Amino acid sequence: MVALLTCAIWALLLFSVPAFAQSSTISMPDNAHAKNYGDGWECDLGYRVEGDTCVDVVIPQNAYPTNRVYGTGWKCFHGFRETGDAVCAEVVVPVGGFLDPSGERWQCLRGYRKVDDVCQEITLPENAYLANATYGSEWLCNRGFEDVGDACSLIAVPTNAYLNASGYGQPWTCERGFVEQDGTCEAVAIPMNAYFDDATYGKGWKCERGYSASGDRCEAIDMPANAHLDRSGNRWECHRNFRKSKGQCVPNY
Repeated sequence: MVALLTCAIWALLLFSVPAFAQSSTISMPDNAHAKNYGDGWECDLGYRVEGDTCVDVVIPQNAYPTNRVYGTGWKCFHGFRETGDAVCAEVVVPVGGFLDPSGERWQCLRGYRKVDDVCQEITLPENAYLANATYGSEWLCNRGFEDVGDACSLIAVPTNAYLNASGYGQPWTCERGFVEQDGTCEAVAIPMNAYFDDATYGKGWKCERGYSASGDRCEAIDMPANAHLDRSGNRWECHRNFRKSKGQCVPNY
């Protein structure tokens, strides 16, 4: 009795498996295949889901299917660009240009500028070189020259001066010991008890410690009682607990 029941169960299983397989096969439409993971199916490349079927995707010339469920379902080849009428038009690269990595646009080579649909060669003036900036001037003047209109003119450096690296203002700087006066570099006249000071402002010299400037001279500081030189060394101030009054240091009480 047990053997008979076992045979009956095996027979039932053998007949039911094909039925399930057949049902699964029938549920998958044409131009589809089972998903690589999970349950269900997906359309073959070049087809897309429409209801319970896979319909053909119309792919224009110079394009390839993407098998995406959204968008057009196709994309233009590298070097072609999609137009509004679902056409892949070739990207025409002008002389002096190159196709950029996107494959949909072009850019001009170094030494060229984009003018409408062409790459126009940049004309360099004498004593100039191409700039690397993406905006602003397309070229810069060599060291020792300055941009004057569309040319690079020689910078007139006065005697006792040298070219500086500043991109604005005066292109030259006076040598140490000289100061600018009306476009020239004049020697600094340093009075007695003073030393040269290369600050960009002032007279070009400073008085030694214990002296103060008076016109073009350095005079000794006459300190009153209860006073000392301040941090600069060119002025005096009263000791603690004293205050300045009429040139003297009087008690602060």
